[in-house]
Amino acid sequence: MKDLLRTSDLRRVDVEMILDTAAEFAQHPLSKSEALKNRTVAIYMNKPSTRTRLASESAVAHLGGTPIFIRGDELQLGRGETIADTAKIISGYCDALIVRTFAQGDVEELGANASIPVINALTDDDHPTQLLADWLTIRETFGKDISGRKFAYLGDGNNMAHAWLTMGAIMGAHVVAATPSGKWAPDAAVVAKAQEIAKSTGATIELTDSAESAATDASVIYTDVWMSMGDPEAERAEKIRALAPYSVTNELMNLAAGDGIFMHCLPAHRGEEVSADVIDGARSVVWREAFHRRSTIQALLYHLVRGEIKGS
Repeated sequence: MKDLLRTSDLRRVDVEMILDTAAEFAQHPLSKSEALKNRTVAIYMNKPSTRTRLASESAVAHLGGTPIFIRGDELQLGRGETIADTAKIISGYCDALIVRTFAQGDVEELGANASIPVINALTDDDHPTQLLADWLTIRETFGKDISGRKFAYLGDGNNMAHAWLTMGAIMGAHVVAATPSGKWAPDAAVVAKAQEIAKSTGATIELTDSAESAATDASVIYTDVWMSMGDPEAERAEKIRALAPYSVTNELMNLAAGDGIFMHCLPAHRGEEVSADVIDGARSVVWREAFHRRSTIQALLYHLVRGEIKGS
């Protein structure tokens, strides 16, 4: 597999290999410090970033490479140069490309035209690198055996909901997504793809509009911001009203399994999708989860540039 463009590109064996290496990097981040020696990785971000930028730049540096950060307004794309031409140019200078942008199609076009590995570090459709960090955190908390556990996502049926359903299917997990019905539900095609993957992995994929049902006996309760970058501001009031029943409060956390944890990809808006006492409480693992963005991007880069990820 040359690129990681969608979560569904991965197989469970790939994820397990990446997580094994990421767990090593979490403890010993410089253990492969010559893997990218004298090599460069372009990090192109058309959306603001805290964790993804810091994780990507430090991951490249810990592998011995040089990260080259590029903002969206710094390329000739804004003056009409095509995505295909840009991909070919970057391929001539760099050994991999990490991309954070809006349209999934742009990432796929970069992958199709680049001769180097292209990594989707977030689009409006998907967020595969976040899910690797999430599952390393889950494995660190519960171990590799997830049989009998339920993983709940609550809130907007956005790119994070898509990635969670897909990765849960790949990992053979029981995943429940609780969202409003209608325009803030997960994309039907993504749900269908997750259900298709689940047939071969033994996963269970559920959709509900009940936050309480999803949270009951869940090992993980996960949420994301209600207003994502690029969401129409005119829809804010309507969207917040629709999502208010999915706010993760202590009352919802009390429905979770006794060892259940709270997760969030961050940034968080306390008082909206999660209460302050939950995200800052004893059951929250969001800071460890954020730390693992670096561990998992480092492992993903390590295996991808070596051609060791087979893909779906």
